[in-house]
Amino acid sequence: MSAPDYDAEREVDLRSAWNRIAARWWLPLLGLVLGLVVGFALALGGGKVYEGNALVYVGQPLTPGGSPIQSIATTPNQVGEIVRSEAALKEASRKSGIRVGKLRGRVSTQAISPGLQSRSAAMLLVQITVQGDSAPGRVASAANALAAHVVGRISDYPNLKIRSFRLRLEGINARLESVAERIAALEDARAQIQDLTPFERLELISQADNFEQRRGQLLDQQTSAQQFLSLAESVEKAQVVEPAVAVGTVAQSGRNAALVGALIGLLLGCAAALLADPFLSRRARAA
Repeated sequence: MSAPDYDAEREVDLRSAWNRIAARWWLPLLGLVLGLVVGFALALGGGKVYEGNALVYVGQPLTPGGSPIQSIATTPNQVGEIVRSEAALKEASRKSGIRVGKLRGRVSTQAISPGLQSRSAAMLLVQITVQGDSAPGRVASAANALAAHVVGRISDYPNLKIRSFRLRLEGINARLESVAERIAALEDARAQIQDLTPFERLELISQADNFEQRRGQLLDQQTSAQQFLSLAESVEKAQVVEPAVAVGTVAQSGRNAALVGALIGLLLGCAAALLADPFLSRRARAA
């Protein structure tokens, strides 16, 4: 006795199913059209939401020699972890007036590539996005609050360097003022150089030369400190490049919703065509 050919049975079943669908082709077509209309209508009626995008530069900390170093600012995905933390969400909720529950799950981050740069450079710009159905001003406020929270969390090292360079500049400026006063006093003394002895004249000229040299050294130190301070403020420290402005968007794409609805309607129409014969047969037997 030969074994049954399961492939042949499967082929017959599939052909039979296709024939039943083809016999009532209008049911799948009707399901497709209805699904298309219903899906698009649901997308339009889903309500309008607002989206706020804040662009953050996370900074690049440097060693005193100018070499990049690893820190929280250069850790992958650090911004995403920070903005989704409870502390960040609560702070954004307090500043925007949006409940934490409505922020949770609606905050996202994306690294912005600056073009043909290295992978590490592409992580320096991060876009923080907040979506919500609240007032647009509140959505933008929440995104800006999260951006400020990120900047505050990852700028400890640059802030320390900035404070150090500012103190250094204050000391240099104070010494420059002192040297300027001494030089002014020596200039006044030079006006009366005829009344001085030769030895006093030589001493006066020597002191003036020394103070001029000292002022030149302090000016070089001032320029160097200003450059380091500018580097720390503009390159090493994180900052908000572009604050968020909320823009309106739909809750879901109308095209995608229509396609999904059409697919579901087509499947339901095919199922109705397959079940039509058994249903009509049972109904006829019952009659």
